[in-house]
Amino acid sequence: MESTQIAVTCGDLQVVYALNDSPAAQSLLSQLPLTVAVEDFSTNEKVFYPPQELDTANTPLAEGGAGTLAYYAPWGDVVLFYDSFSANGSLYGLGEAVSGAENIGQMSGAITVETVE
Repeated sequence: MESTQIAVTCGDLQVVYALNDSPAAQSLLSQLPLTVAVEDFSTNEKVFYPPQELDTANTPLAEGGAGTLAYYAPWGDVVLFYDSFSANGSLYGLGEAVSGAENIGQMSGAITVETVE
């Protein structure tokens, strides 16, 4: 089965992610499409807050680097990494960028998150 893809768009910038088949990724999918604010956090990530918390049961912890899409359960935010990061017991993997990862760091303001048909 091919993985579901989502697009995160900000003006002319776009990142396409291939989602894993975790409950958390399915929770995010069920809330799309979304238009939300994206915020800078630290020096390696952008974050946005979906309207509802994601279900992290049986969801793998995030690992990897730039291009990783993750969910930080304590704060309820989805994280778009554009540089390496340290693994964390509360950081769950949602998927990986398949195109446009170089655009993540330039995103600001409103983003649209939707399923790629």
